[in-house]
Amino acid sequence: MARGYNVHANGIRQHLVHHAGNGPSLLLIPGITSPAVTWGFVAERLTGAFDVHVLDVRGRGLSEAGALDYSLDAMAEDAIAVAEAAGLGKPVVLGHSMGARTAIRAARKAPEAFSGLVLVDPPVSGPGRRAYPSAWNWYEDSILMAQKGCSGEDMRRFCPTWTDEQNALRAEWLHTCQLDAIRTAYDGFHTDDIHADLPHLRLPMRLVVAGGAAVIGKEDIAEICQLSPGIEVMIVEKAGHMIPWDDLEGFLSAVMDFRA
Repeated sequence: MARGYNVHANGIRQHLVHHAGNGPSLLLIPGITSPAVTWGFVAERLTGAFDVHVLDVRGRGLSEAGALDYSLDAMAEDAIAVAEAAGLGKPVVLGHSMGARTAIRAARKAPEAFSGLVLVDPPVSGPGRRAYPSAWNWYEDSILMAQKGCSGEDMRRFCPTWTDEQNALRAEWLHTCQLDAIRTAYDGFHTDDIHADLPHLRLPMRLVVAGGAAVIGKEDIAEICQLSPGIEVMIVEKAGHMIPWDDLEGFLSAVMDFRA
């Protein structure tokens, strides 16, 4: 059974959902518009290898929102503080998309805070680099629709490949994603330089790439491997950026055997 709980960390209330498992602690940091509850179907399966704690990133889900700092640095400091406040020891951090960028920055800031990183399709955009492939209006239009109240069928025009259940859950929770928090994170995809962080990381890492998406290409994988020698690379060949939604079994095969 999943259990939600709150901790006070980095000066704000942070909400997590715990999916109990018998393995090492895993702090799962979702992407830009994914409240913790939407990762439930993934977290349930991850309990076969990890004790899973899914974070509601600030400005999303049931964590504190309002007039806060929504920068990458603030989210990275949250991850560090949450791991301590929640008593997770030195967890493995599994970050998806924005969450993977957060994990990279957090590990740069606090090298001893985590035991390993699983980086799932992190955007490789940044200063002087190509733009993130998803347009801003996709996020803005769907959030504004959710704020007014919408159905899962309404959400289907934004997520046409998702199941009815997945679209219904997104329609229920997307309104909790504060628009300016999302905008700050989206803009940060283009202004924050995570590549500068990578050479400083010395812990076990695995990069999980969506083979059917345009976020990370072969040349990006080669650059990441050059910056972080020893990083493992797994490719889920036919999955889009939301890898578990497209190929859950492929995603699990790419992450379940990770050990720090």
